[in-house]
Amino acid sequence: MDIDFTPQDEAFREEVRAFLDDKLSDRLRDGARRTPGVFVEPDIGLEWQRILNEKGWLASHWPEEDGGTGWTPVQRYIFEKECALAGAPGLSVLGLKLIGPVLCEFGTPEQKERFLPRILSGEDYWCQGYSEPGSGSDLASLKTRAVREGDEYRVDGSKIWTTHAHYANWMFCLVRTDSETSQQKGISFLLIPMEQDGISVTPIVTLAGDHEVNQVFLEDARSDASNLVGEEGQGWTIAKFLLENERGGSAHAPRLLADIAKLRRRLDEEPSGTNGALGQDPVWTRDLAKLKLKAEALEFTELRILAELAKGRRPGPQTSLVKLVAANLRQDVDTFAMNLAGPDGLQLPAQRPLYGNEAPEPVGTVDDQLAAGRYLNSRAWTIFGGSDEVQKNIIAKTVLRL
Repeated sequence: MDIDFTPQDEAFREEVRAFLDDKLSDRLRDGARRTPGVFVEPDIGLEWQRILNEKGWLASHWPEEDGGTGWTPVQRYIFEKECALAGAPGLSVLGLKLIGPVLCEFGTPEQKERFLPRILSGEDYWCQGYSEPGSGSDLASLKTRAVREGDEYRVDGSKIWTTHAHYANWMFCLVRTDSETSQQKGISFLLIPMEQDGISVTPIVTLAGDHEVNQVFLEDARSDASNLVGEEGQGWTIAKFLLENERGGSAHAPRLLADIAKLRRRLDEEPSGTNGALGQDPVWTRDLAKLKLKAEALEFTELRILAELAKGRRPGPQTSLVKLVAANLRQDVDTFAMNLAGPDGLQLPAQRPLYGNEAPEPVGTVDDQLAAGRYLNSRAWTIFGGSDEVQKNIIAKTVLRL
């Protein structure tokens, strides 16, 4: 595989760097740096989203005719890598990389016209109604029920681990529309407005003290029949398409490598207490070198997938491999940072956000203040988007043919 960038790719990278130098403010960089959770708060994320939308650089995973950037897979990767190196906030994937591509692929012209522009502008903020109590990894056993009544659906059930449901005004939701057929065939994909009496949101605060996820209760909730994506019973097919984007639609290696580079700089600055900096200690440098090699191997895997995408092929089961490796490596990097912080890493402030005028003062450095929160939050990486066990089963069946 030829992984050398073309002159056009090199020119695009320089354009991205110049744009980031000009438009990515210190406030946005600082807010992103001081966020211990997976998602930045909407005040930071939506501000960056509006800047990218004005530039026309937002929907890199959408077809150009639906408002996408028209970038090649390699250009998408370059953009994500440069954003990671510059410390840009991560955008919420729920609208841009999950429901957006679903509507581009399966939505009616009316649904595209209604929802896609509002995803780009940030007017609609989305959450994902997939997991339920007792139906997480076994998603096909979900019980949330949608019954057609005239021109609308009545929805009853519960969804859990629903990221940013407390901010969202729309949910894309898997619902059971037929309980008589097999589990997968009875599932449909429905868009549900959140701002109605039939929906209540209960916060779930993580061990790290972050409020990112929630439980959502639907009791006689309503959604117009025009909000059904695809046909009744097509939800499982659409869900698999979306999960391919969730598990493999993002480039994980660039941000991991950027975090590892920061740890390397800190090793070179942190006194060892005996002689020189920790960067001269062979144990610390060996362990960090192992993490870097794993991240570089992951980057090559992601580049191979990009090469397949550039040929018009679907990413397929390789996305499960990327998700599995990236999730565990994310945890290993955050564990290294926690160990490096030492006793100062034990602080776990309850205030949020950790940026701005009201942010608490750190004990030691800002990185020390964030260490425990990031370590605890990253425990979820091997669960959300499909647990490690699910990914291993997919790899065993579809790759190894076991």
